[in-house]
Amino acid sequence: MENEKNKNLNEQMKEGFNINLNEIMNFSEGGINSRVLAKSENYNYTLMNLAKGTDIDTHTSTKAGFVQILKGKGTFKLFNNEIKLEPGVFIFMPANAPHSLKADEDLAMFLCLNSE
Repeated sequence: MENEKNKNLNEQMKEGFNINLNEIMNFSEGGINSRVLAKSENYNYTLMNLAKGTDIDTHTSTKAGFVQILKGKGTFKLFNNEIKLEPGVFIFMPANAPHSLKADEDLAMFLCLNSE
């Protein structure tokens, strides 16, 4: 099934595609639901949905990236800066930047990771 998903994604990426992110948001109670929208060796674009009360502990990525908040509220910690999350907030993260987040409400965000 996973290979079929990847095959379909690869075919879509060759042709280009559009998707309504509001229609595919899915909040699992007490958890994280993510959907890879497009991916290559150089980038990864993912819709991430965090249920109210979900935390993601401090971690890093070897790729630079950004987060665009689409729905909900929460707190994002980048290095030692706490950032209030709400729709419209954009956060750029350099590679290897420690970051964490907490969803105060159901929270949806677009995550883009890119090789430098």
